[in-house]
Amino acid sequence: MNFQELKKYCLNKKGAYEDFPFDNETLVFKVGSKMFVLTNINEKELKVNLKCDPLMAEDFRREYKAIKPGYHMNKVHWNTVEIDGSIDDETIKMLIDISYDLVFKGLKRTEKEEILYLNRNK
Repeated sequence: MNFQELKKYCLNKKGAYEDFPFDNETLVFKVGSKMFVLTNINEKELKVNLKCDPLMAEDFRREYKAIKPGYHMNKVHWNTVEIDGSIDDETIKMLIDISYDLVFKGLKRTEKEEILYLNRNK
């Protein structure tokens, strides 16, 4: 997976959009008011921070050398995933899906309803 594929996959999620809330190099993909993917657009190697269930996060870290505790994030709930070819694209998409689902689930009811309503009317 390259940067453009990552971006396209993230933006195809219901209600997803991109933002630069911190600086001009940290691209954040959000759903509603919350982030589900972060990446630095200026780094040579593509890495993403993804939210994850704490127990699953530990399992993924044991299984994949390219998955580490979230850099500059809560290390219990976030992983940093190096997209270096050692993890297949389907697994990376699954990790993005998990992050999105966890974040969407944590949104306020009104935010969820608005996203679902807007998505139905596209």
